[in-house]
Amino acid sequence: MSKADLIFIDMCKDILENGFSDEGEDVRPRWSDGTPAHTKKKFGIVNRYDLSEEFPILTLRPTNLKAAVDEILWIWQKKSNNIKDLNSHIWDAWADESGSIGKAYGYQLGIKHKYKEGEFDQVDRVLFDLKNNPYSRRIITNMYNHADLHEMNLYPCAYSMTFNVTGRKLNGILNQRSQDVLVANNWNVTQYAVLLHMFAQVCGFEIGELVHVIADAHIYDRHEPLVRELISRNPGKAPKLIINPDVRDFYEFKVDDFTLEGYEPGPQIKNIPVAV
Repeated sequence: MSKADLIFIDMCKDILENGFSDEGEDVRPRWSDGTPAHTKKKFGIVNRYDLSEEFPILTLRPTNLKAAVDEILWIWQKKSNNIKDLNSHIWDAWADESGSIGKAYGYQLGIKHKYKEGEFDQVDRVLFDLKNNPYSRRIITNMYNHADLHEMNLYPCAYSMTFNVTGRKLNGILNQRSQDVLVANNWNVTQYAVLLHMFAQVCGFEIGELVHVIADAHIYDRHEPLVRELISRNPGKAPKLIINPDVRDFYEFKVDDFTLEGYEPGPQIKNIPVAV
């Protein structure tokens, strides 16, 4: 039985049963018909996934591994902020006529900074430290650059990663300011689990834990019946992530280098409304 499913079910039950409702408050998000999109939320959710035990992709419903990997490569490998470099329409609502989402996400990771050891962007700095100073407690990325927030079409949600080597295992903490639990929770977990696997492989480490910290984990009012139906399902067996073992350079990974063995998820939940 998938532990990722059990974590998801417990989190959703906690939000639905014990969460704070902002019904009646003046909220920013709106549904497509202009109605305020209210939520129930929990503050400070912390979920731990031992990636050495299983790959944490939901079996309750499908998560599109290929699309998730494509987006994480768009941000971390291509360091792009243009949807023309992305093979999905996930970001269309936040892109301008040129395809840009502003100085957000990949743009921030690609900015070069000066260090004692030379000039690196944030991704190359992580790779350098993991290979040359792996027991450093300073291996951190941060996309929440206040100087550029006014030029971002969407403030970063998953904004920071802390990498930590313990023994020979590579671990990571993903910090997220806000999350639409139904739409994005397992999407982000899957993406950053894959990212940790990539860094571990090219830097010669075993895989360790992904810790996911969510400041504001919320379920939208129109999502509640969908979530209740989803968490009533029986979890399946966690699949195995297969990565092309020949890739030893982070910048050589491609979407087709990742497959799942034994993935048999439940039916997809269709027509999920998205609040913007």
